[in-house]
Amino acid sequence: MSNGSSLLAELIEALRCLPGVGGKSAQRMAFHLLERERERGLKLAAVLEQAMQRIGHCSQCRNFSEEPLCALCASSSRDRQVLCVVESPTDLAAIEQATGYRGQYFVLMGRLSPLDGLGPEELGLAQLTQRLGEGEIEELIIATNPTVEGEATAHYLAQLARAGGVRPTRLAHGVPLGGELEYVDRGTLAHAFGSRQLLD
Repeated sequence: MSNGSSLLAELIEALRCLPGVGGKSAQRMAFHLLERERERGLKLAAVLEQAMQRIGHCSQCRNFSEEPLCALCASSSRDRQVLCVVESPTDLAAIEQATGYRGQYFVLMGRLSPLDGLGPEELGLAQLTQRLGEGEIEELIIATNPTVEGEATAHYLAQLARAGGVRPTRLAHGVPLGGELEYVDRGTLAHAFGSRQLLD
């Protein structure tokens, strides 16, 4: 791609850092900002700079936060005996929006994946182990994704919980509500069948 402007090339290359944005998409975004949205582009640049400088991690749950303690951890109305472990802030937001869960969280910022250089240290598991050992938490809800790495992470977390005298539970996985068995993939159906529960 030849554009004659090194600054334009830098802008396009910088936009490529966003997930799912390739060269053509980055070029379209750059041209759109320059042609029609200069004022919003300047606001985006200012907010982006502020966010990169001021948003860090909560010292207790590791979620994104401007303050040392995020609003969820600082809240006195959350149940401190239940801790839900999620892989990402996106997963935390999904649980908050879709459920009535009122406990606390711990955000791993990933999942165990040695090939990607993500081990217990990178996921903050020493900090989690310390929290589990304080005696306040009674249940650890493991809400990692049902992927190979997510399952391995869940297994590791369950061991940590048991070692700390905390009851580990796992989010149920299986047939989606309103789904029909003939359209459910084999792996999901096999997992749901193997994890069947007694009806009251």
